[in-house]
Amino acid sequence: MALNLRILAPDQNVFDGNAEEIILPSTTGLLGILPGHISMVTALDTGVLRVFCEGQWSSIALTGGFAEVESNEVTVLVNSAELGSKIDPGSAEKELEKAKSSFNKFEGQPSSTEKIKAQKQLNRARARLQATQNN
Repeated sequence: MALNLRILAPDQNVFDGNAEEIILPSTTGLLGILPGHISMVTALDTGVLRVFCEGQWSSIALTGGFAEVESNEVTVLVNSAELGSKIDPGSAEKELEKAKSSFNKFEGQPSSTEKIKAQKQLNRARARLQATQNN
């Protein structure tokens, strides 16, 4: 028995296929989904979704959204997503360094709109780099 996984972003259908196991980056931690999982809806954080299919893991970088599990159908709606196999590791590493530098400018300062934006960019850059390393 397999799971049917659909990952949808506003501008694209990122993934539509079967999976044996899925690991979601929920807002409360990593969440494993196997066939027969109970029905549920969960909020997703920026992170890496992992898909196990045909004996190998694939990674997809996500930036927040929701996932619904119902009768072995998993639908993931996200703000944006990228297949790890399509991300250039070199540019992802440079993006992470730039995001770290931008975020470090706010060290010791109270939260502000700019600091929150810098944190989101740092989280996204970190997820993109992690997705390249798990393929």
